[in-house]
This record gives sequence, structure tokens and C-alpha cells, in this order.
Amino acid sequence: MSEAPLALRYTKEHEWVANTDTASQVRIGITDFAQSALGDIVYIQLPNVGDVFVAGKVCGEVESTKSVSELYAPVSGKVLSVNAALTANPEILNSDPYGQGWIAEVEVTGGEEELLSAQEYVQLTA
Repeated sequence: MSEAPLALRYTKEHEWVANTDTASQVRIGITDFAQSALGDIVYIQLPNVGDVFVAGKVCGEVESTKSVSELYAPVSGKVLSVNAALTANPEILNSDPYGQGWIAEVEVTGGEEELLSAQEYVQLTA
């Protein structure tokens, strides 16, 4: 069974959203369920700092030994920072999807109302 930390919120496309110390900022990544389904991740196309996300729209790509999968923006907003460590070590997404495997930090402008609770996400992936 995949892990789904209670403090996070989720999308139906298997991204997670975590609050940060700044009220309007969130950290995003892919879920344990997603990394498990993808298999060994070998490449990630990160967004660029300054990119503007629209919730539900494609914002990147993850490539594994099995397939290529699009990343969808879980919220609308502006990218403030990206996890550059993933460029050299994309396998971090497999080993620590909710910690060191975060993808970007975003200043949120909307879309949070569509996010699922951990319980709703667990039901979706059961």
C-alpha cells in the first residue's frame, strides 16, 4: 500500500501539495503511488523559476525505465524555486518522494479547492 501523509493534500493525477512557513507558498511533488507505478525514475523535466502554473495543466515530465508521464500543476501560481538536485539525481523521487524529492515551491494564486485530503486520496488509489 502506498504512503499518503495526512498533512499533505493531493490531486487525482498523483501530485502532492505541502504548506510551507509562508502562507501563500506551497511545496509540490509526486506521490509514493506515482513513483511506485512509474518504476525507476531516470529523468525529470523541472519547471523554470518564474513559470506560471495553471491548476490541472501540464507543468513538466517524469521519465522512468517503464514510461514517460506528464506532471500536472496541482495549484495555480508562480514557481519560486525548483529542486535542482533532481536534475543530477532524479532517483530521489523514488527513494524520498515526500521529502528530498520535492519538485518546486509555488506562490499560490488558486486551485486549492480541487485538492483531495489524504483520506480521499487513499480511497482513490485503493
